[in-house]
Amino acid sequence: MLSQIKRLGADSLLYAFMNVGTKLIAFVMLPVYTSFLSKTQYGVVDILDRLTSMLTFLVIFGTDSALSFYYYDTKDKNKRLLYVQNVMYFRLFVVAVLFLLVVIAGPWFSEKILENPHYVDLLYVNLLTLLLDTIFVVATTVMRFEFQTKKVVLFTVLKMLLVAILSYIALKFWTPTPGALFIGRLISSVVLFIMMLRMTWNYLKFRIEWSVLKELLAYAAPLAPTSIAFWVIANSSTFFIQQFASLAEVGVFGVALRLAMMITLITSGVQMAWHPYAMSVKDKEDSPYIFSKIYIALLLLGLVGVIAIATVSPWVMRTFFTADYYEAYPYIPFLSCVTFLNFYYLIISVGLFFKKETSYITQIFTIAAVLNILLNFALVPFFINWGAVIANVATYVFAVLFIFRKSQQVYYVPVSFAKMAFLFANMMVSTVAIVYVQEKHMNMLFILGSWVYFLAMVAISRVDRDFRQQAAVENVS
Repeated sequence: MLSQIKRLGADSLLYAFMNVGTKLIAFVMLPVYTSFLSKTQYGVVDILDRLTSMLTFLVIFGTDSALSFYYYDTKDKNKRLLYVQNVMYFRLFVVAVLFLLVVIAGPWFSEKILENPHYVDLLYVNLLTLLLDTIFVVATTVMRFEFQTKKVVLFTVLKMLLVAILSYIALKFWTPTPGALFIGRLISSVVLFIMMLRMTWNYLKFRIEWSVLKELLAYAAPLAPTSIAFWVIANSSTFFIQQFASLAEVGVFGVALRLAMMITLITSGVQMAWHPYAMSVKDKEDSPYIFSKIYIALLLLGLVGVIAIATVSPWVMRTFFTADYYEAYPYIPFLSCVTFLNFYYLIISVGLFFKKETSYITQIFTIAAVLNILLNFALVPFFINWGAVIANVATYVFAVLFIFRKSQQVYYVPVSFAKMAFLFANMMVSTVAIVYVQEKHMNMLFILGSWVYFLAMVAISRVDRDFRQQAAVENVS
């Protein structure tokens, strides 16, 4: 078991390095971009990014999980290649359909959503970028499956560096508009496509086998509504804010969301390594005990991360951003909590993937999407950004609770739900206290007190006892 955990740790460390690198690049560039763009212009960028994320969900259509399952389900290299090729061309077909829709309705859509018909050109640029990124993602996904971690890290970091450099050049020396930002992204995708063409050539050879595609889509289809539900949950708040406030408020909320991704400095490395790792150890006799340790360890790591982000958010906004964006800081820790829960549900739902009961995830997130819309509709008109924050936190708490409960029913992992809930609740108490102290300009010792309170609650929960008990069971077995 120790060797298995070491492998997860080694891959997670490399992926963590990659994600720390890419997130730091994004973090450094965000204040640079906002120095060129007004709140309203950044609101346009944020809305377009959210629309692109929806299109990405539609392109993937759950085939990432399907490819992961069937790739490991066979040892035949030719069959594995066939699965990859079918996934590749399914996704490229979806991109082609989306491009046709933009040709037909792009100008109308641009005027209604972006409040400027001339922004239709940005839709075309984004779709071309999505096309190239689709090829990039399939290629790096296969690299992950083959545990070619160093290559994944190299190409991903290089891509992010190119985006940062080329976007800055476009903003600085061409035009300080959203268009310059998106052109920089497109050129970086073109460069990476050329660099990776040799290793992706086999994946791009046209070979569709309908039985294989049906097999993939049969696994993926139950997850597709989940993707749409995810998009609704992640993005509906932005459109409610635009409707009831302004593009400028969208810009502020968008900056808070971007900075909330700092929590992924902790989680994203594990997330990339998790699915291949979990599938590779699922049949081991002691796998439930492995997962129970990971559940608790990652929960603690994420909760500490949220409190840390709450502590440093005002300093970050004062130091790196113009005064126009400072008001975003109190939203950041709570949106970080949402980001963590979006990661954590993948960890605690292993049973549903092992038992092929992924349709339950679809059901829960579909309900959660409806709940999110209702909460946004009820709260955003009165509380604007705070209403959106509350809606998102409540939605993800609901989803994680029900997914964990069902996963435990089909694949029991010996971990205490009461203890996990206790830790989460006390993290929220500490985070609210820290934000309150910052808003009221109280003595910073109260923030230290919030940290002491949370650590005391961790000590009271005695999570160390769980680890010792599990170790004893493993020694006996």
